[in-house]
Amino acid sequence: MARLGDLASVIRSKNAGPFQVTIDIMFADASEYRRTLESPRFTSAEIARRYGIAEEDVALIPFERVRAIKITIPRRWGSRGSGSAGDRDVYGAQQHGPLVDLEID
Repeated sequence: MARLGDLASVIRSKNAGPFQVTIDIMFADASEYRRTLESPRFTSAEIARRYGIAEEDVALIPFERVRAIKITIPRRWGSRGSGSAGDRDVYGAQQHGPLVDLEID
């Protein structure tokens, strides 16, 4: 098994509006992209578990043509949106971490 962070060329996160964060996972190699998508460990349920959110709040969108996967989740902090009191990451740029060590079959 390999970690997602070892298979992907880029894993990054950023705001997707004031109430959501998007995580982009990009692959240089089509086989690593396909391996990740087909892994029984790479699921909306597992992503939800890692972020402590409901599975139905995870949007997992593959983009075959560019070998990328986009995941959109609600912000878990600053309930009034990006930059509100209690917000720990105004840009959403540090939220991809829980996926880096995900084991891929």
